[in-house]
Amino acid sequence: MTTSDHKAPTILSNLTNISEQGVALYLNGKASTPDEIAACCVNDEMLYMPDYVIDDKGAVTEVRYDKVVFR
Repeated sequence: MTTSDHKAPTILSNLTNISEQGVALYLNGKASTPDEIAACCVNDEMLYMPDYVIDDKGAVTEVRYDKVVFR
């Protein structure tokens, strides 16, 4: 099993849990699903960084995953 194979269930589970709590998920600026994001995040050839958006009470309202591009 590769490192990616081990990460996929954990990432998917975490994203599913926060999505069920009403947190909106985005991938590269577009509304997305836990499955779509998890599939991208375990790809060893690309790196995605989550950005947590919080409201004025400190609650997470969105998680935005964007591909990191190195130049």
